[in-house]
Amino acid sequence: MAFWLSKSRSISSLLGKRIGLLTILHERKNGSFLQSRRDGVFGYKNSPEFSIKSATFSATGRRFKSSKTGEQVELPSSDEDDDENHAVDFPGGRVAFTSRMNFTSESSGKRIPCFRVLDDNGYPIAGSIFEQVNKEVAVRMYSGMVTLQIMDTILYETQRQGRISFYLTSTGEEAINLASAAALSPDDVVLPQYREPGVLLWRGFTLQEFANQCFGNEADYGKGRQMPIHYGSQKHNYFTVSSPIATQLPQAAGVAYSLKMDKKNACVVTYMGDGGTSEGDFHAALNFAAVTEVPVIFICRNNGWAISTPITEQFRSDGVVVRGQAYGIRSIRVDGNDALAVYNSVRTARQTAINEQRPILIEALTYRVGHHSTSDDSTKYRALDEIEHWKTAQNPVARFRKWVQGNGWWTDENESEFRSNIRKQLMEAIQLAARKEKPPIANLFTDVYEENPPNLVEQERSLGETIKKHPQDYPSDVPL
Repeated sequence: MAFWLSKSRSISSLLGKRIGLLTILHERKNGSFLQSRRDGVFGYKNSPEFSIKSATFSATGRRFKSSKTGEQVELPSSDEDDDENHAVDFPGGRVAFTSRMNFTSESSGKRIPCFRVLDDNGYPIAGSIFEQVNKEVAVRMYSGMVTLQIMDTILYETQRQGRISFYLTSTGEEAINLASAAALSPDDVVLPQYREPGVLLWRGFTLQEFANQCFGNEADYGKGRQMPIHYGSQKHNYFTVSSPIATQLPQAAGVAYSLKMDKKNACVVTYMGDGGTSEGDFHAALNFAAVTEVPVIFICRNNGWAISTPITEQFRSDGVVVRGQAYGIRSIRVDGNDALAVYNSVRTARQTAINEQRPILIEALTYRVGHHSTSDDSTKYRALDEIEHWKTAQNPVARFRKWVQGNGWWTDENESEFRSNIRKQLMEAIQLAARKEKPPIANLFTDVYEENPPNLVEQERSLGETIKKHPQDYPSDVPL
């Protein structure tokens, strides 16, 4: 035992000298890689960090092919003292050994920058490389943002009057809605969360159809079974909103796989909030999409709050964008309050997703100016001056208006006339929706089975008898 220990010390000493020499040579050659971490949550910069022509999404450098026996992908060598003569052919690529015990850092040391085109005053940033939108598209995008803004204001007040049961606004996130929708094709399939009605608005869903759904009347495509704002439209390739957080994400990966199998020239786009990225479905969806190499775009509206939970208490990573690389997915961080930046990012992501058959992750930094929903009072957990700052200084609608108006495509007269017209149309739609009859109770038991099983037949019979026996406990405007 004494002899073995003595010999071990000698070997250890020899290895230590050699490794120490390699360490000195390596550090002199490469220098320090550490950089100071930038403070703050979002940290916008007035400089473009993304080239539309080169499509420089944050990426791993190449796609990793599926591994078969004897077919490994050669990966770029590490900066460390790796020895290609001492490596292992591991599924996914050849992995070199190293004599150093180094843990990967929890942070890259520098936050990933945020791509933007327009500054806070609506002027294009010098040196920006982006695809210009024409007058027709720009005016339609802006008018859609204004329409969504008015719709949110009036329907929110309608709920407060007790005329509908629930509502949820997209205030502060209008640019993500309309700009992303404008960058897509009608053939692209959308799986929304619940703060993307602007996408449906862009595709032609009318104010009357929005009102019918919120009132749950006989003209509602969901036949009154869903809560208000849970829109859906087969005609517009817009899956019905589902309340459970993040369930749409793995479904989107599955839908994208079907598009791939059918060789469709289209992609899937799915949305989520920052809170949704803490769900297991988010991680399962990204991994499934990456492994199956499907054309799906994951758009995260990082608005700073998951209801009352700030992002600082939700995760320790540099936001959401860094998570894409862990799953082998190209990713980009974009200013979600800059309509042109969102439009260009989504447009390029769509081209990449379809042409290269790969998923893309977009993190759009924005802010939820309104309450989470009509069931929430955000002033209980957020400072009023914080809300006011984002409502005014970072208002996406006001910023885009400055750019559109600066091009001579919009005037103050256009603004006044358009807002007045939309208010009038929406008020008429609400009045008509309120007068329409509700769907019959019998609809609760349809559209699932071709022929209802005995237990549902018994439930329907029992419900009918109960309503007749206690009519005062049930809405009088819902026919049996």
